[in-house]
Amino acid sequence: MLDTLEPGTIAALIGLFGGLLLGLAARLGRFCSMGAIEDALYQGSDLRARQWGIAIGVALIGTGAMISLGLFDPTMTSYLSMKWYPLASIAGGVMFGYGMALAGNCGFGALARLGGGDLRNFVIVTVMGLGTYVTLNGPLAALRVALFPPVPASAPPTFMSWGLSPYIIGALVLAGSLSSKAFRADGKLILWGVLVGLAVVSGWAGTAWLSQAAFEAEPVSSHTFAAPIGDTMFYLMTSTASSLNFGVGSVTGVIIGAAIGSTIKGHFRWEACEDPRELKRQILGAALMGIGAVVSFGCTVGQGLSAMSVLAYAAPVTVASIVAGAAIGLRQLIYGISFAR
Repeated sequence: MLDTLEPGTIAALIGLFGGLLLGLAARLGRFCSMGAIEDALYQGSDLRARQWGIAIGVALIGTGAMISLGLFDPTMTSYLSMKWYPLASIAGGVMFGYGMALAGNCGFGALARLGGGDLRNFVIVTVMGLGTYVTLNGPLAALRVALFPPVPASAPPTFMSWGLSPYIIGALVLAGSLSSKAFRADGKLILWGVLVGLAVVSGWAGTAWLSQAAFEAEPVSSHTFAAPIGDTMFYLMTSTASSLNFGVGSVTGVIIGAAIGSTIKGHFRWEACEDPRELKRQILGAALMGIGAVVSFGCTVGQGLSAMSVLAYAAPVTVASIVAGAAIGLRQLIYGISFAR
């Protein structure tokens, strides 16, 4: 394969495969971070939160198996190779979660809805991608670097350094998720949770193989939907001066998978925003998500699944901060500015 395709193209195909699974999971399996939070806070249902637990548990066990077999070195990932700043995880996570509530979706959810024909999410995806690049390489980059200098970690910031095993943690998470009889009765939620976890594992497995097999240095990656959205926009504008990568394939895969899933269910239809106030709120939320995701070094999928699968210190802190930010945003939208009932 390396004789006929560029490493970047192969990485994109690896990302495309997992992205397709994620897009199908969003539309056929109702896999959604914003939906899980809303269900838990306002519907009294933790079924979709438990589905996330299934995905995390499978990702942990699969990643642990690759580590044990010597197929994957987690310290090569961006989550463990760079210094961790707790304040960045908290501040960026709260900003992302609040923006997610305003926009109505995270980056992954917006891509999935866009794949179903919802053009409102084209605006969200575009603004989030711009916010990401503004913070990565644009006017906000200097401030970000000054506050949180990107320096190599002196020791991998992972709970595995404490002797914790991904196998044990993954098994405990799976057991906790499956402890609900109502959840165990919903085989579809469980199946798609498993497939989401396997999509994360496929990203690590494919890019780890590629980094060893290619003559050119290729990053070891799995799915996240912050910088890759910006990368995809940049590639579409400058394809003759840039190259494909895992993230571009992943973003494309989610859109295609969501389109297929929506068509299968008969839910594909073109929709546009008819309320200017709603559009303003979504634009603001998307911008906050783009900035917050860069500061916290990941989104709901990047930190909640990919970083969690390597037991990065940042993962649980960022996820808790995202949930807190989303809860604040949802409460504001439902009850108004005042938090007193």
